[in-house]
Amino acid sequence: MSGINDLHWADTGSGRPVVLLHGGFLHHEMWADQIPALAGRYRVIAPDARGHGRSANATGPFRPADDLAALLRHLGTGPAVLAGVSMGASIAVDTALEHPDLVSGLVITGAGTSEPEFTDPWTIRGRAAYFGTMAVGDLDGSVENFTLMATGPHRALDDLDPGVVARLRRMTRETMSKHTGSKDTGGEADPTVPVRDTWARVPKIDVPVLAVHGALDAADHIEMADRVARSVPDGRSVTIDGAAHYPNMERPDVYNEILMGFLRRL
Repeated sequence: MSGINDLHWADTGSGRPVVLLHGGFLHHEMWADQIPALAGRYRVIAPDARGHGRSANATGPFRPADDLAALLRHLGTGPAVLAGVSMGASIAVDTALEHPDLVSGLVITGAGTSEPEFTDPWTIRGRAAYFGTMAVGDLDGSVENFTLMATGPHRALDDLDPGVVARLRRMTRETMSKHTGSKDTGGEADPTVPVRDTWARVPKIDVPVLAVHGALDAADHIEMADRVARSVPDGRSVTIDGAAHYPNMERPDVYNEILMGFLRRL
């Protein structure tokens, strides 16, 4: 199994540790609007998940939550607030389940646990499109199909800020280009090891949980994050208008205000 030296992370500021966990196929630069806003008051840690950004690809089976736990222990953070979007949200929740001593609060967007449940036809079609192009090694098609998921079911890419779209495309290309097609086409197999029985265990999470929804996100994404917040003893949800799957990028000022409010409450 690969070790901590294979991971890349940003670490800036001082104070209570806040860990920013990026979405799938992106990397820590999706938090460019949050890191400087938080670093004046908090210690901000923003890792690239294994196989993403500047972190090395996996050389054997691994669990993202264990990678994060190893990093936090290496950095000596103690319990940290984990804020995650999409895949990052699922890693945050899994870490709270598997390594509760390292977590003091959760802010999650666009996902629940690492066992997603998709029923919305828009989401299912979109996932099939980008996984299909990835499987045959079509990098351009993969990047474009994945970026389309940022719109939510009610908009087109032209409705988003062009700067946000350009950032998403760049990060997605940088991560996807590190990988080859599916195992069936001579590419790599998925090395991630699942965390089991996550939804049944979510009610045992005993730290505050805030679900931050983009109002224009797909119903599946909103429901999974909301389900976590509803299931725990101290959970609540808020919604950001005019944003979909990445409200921290589309409405950074609003997202930052919500996140800072959660941190002050703690």
